[in-house]
Amino acid sequence: MKMSRLVAFSSSLLLGTVLALTGAGVAQAKESAAAVDYVALGDSYSSGVGAGSYDSASGDCKRSTRAYPALWKAANNPASFAFTACSGARTGDVTAGQLGPLNSATDLVSISIGGNDAGFADVMTTCVLQSEATCLNRIATARAYVDSTLPGKLDSVYSAISAKAPSARVVVLGYPPFYQLGGSCIAGLSEKERTAINGAADYLNAATAKRAADHGFTFGDVTSTFTGHEICSGSAWLHSVNWLNIGESYHPTAAGQSGGYLPVLNSRA
Repeated sequence: MKMSRLVAFSSSLLLGTVLALTGAGVAQAKESAAAVDYVALGDSYSSGVGAGSYDSASGDCKRSTRAYPALWKAANNPASFAFTACSGARTGDVTAGQLGPLNSATDLVSISIGGNDAGFADVMTTCVLQSEATCLNRIATARAYVDSTLPGKLDSVYSAISAKAPSARVVVLGYPPFYQLGGSCIAGLSEKERTAINGAADYLNAATAKRAADHGFTFGDVTSTFTGHEICSGSAWLHSVNWLNIGESYHPTAAGQSGGYLPVLNSRA
């Protein structure tokens, strides 16, 4: 066999082997995803408030078909999917009412929790309606709560998840930065208030990541995916204050769920 033919034959054989292995890898990946039993827990950032397309059966929990758990389910077709995340949930609500679907066969759990415990909604209401000084004081109170009380509450939730689903991979999703500093907003909160709110989100994320790591869970930081898409960015994936639909204020849009949260879950699931 001439050298050129030998090289061509060898290349074809190698290409065929690579294609065969790649095909097998894709098939195995799909089979692996299909075998997953997935449970989605948490608060409004997981239920999808702000994304629209709510499941009427979920009532005030406002679970959206555009929320990242539902999007992951649609893309991966897991063996089972339970979606118990609920708008307004605090840590105690998760342990009291969301853990029912968890069991020893659960493979994947996602959760965002802690923002309501720390008083996020009240922080934003205070900052929008009251003075800068009052806003900054309220943020300081929230940060103190994150230091003193939230870690123990997160421990309770994480321990309960581990007890009910000991073999599960648990992905804890954080909260996004809310404002692009020096951005396009010409009214509303002061730059000092926006800076303090972003700092409080970072502070909450850092505390949550520490507790997640101590329980052997994976933390999903959404800061990088939302960068460039904060309020005041001109391409926001977060609702600003909306007096006609106050509940959706400061929550991710459908684009925020699909572009901000879903990629982070995908990379860690």
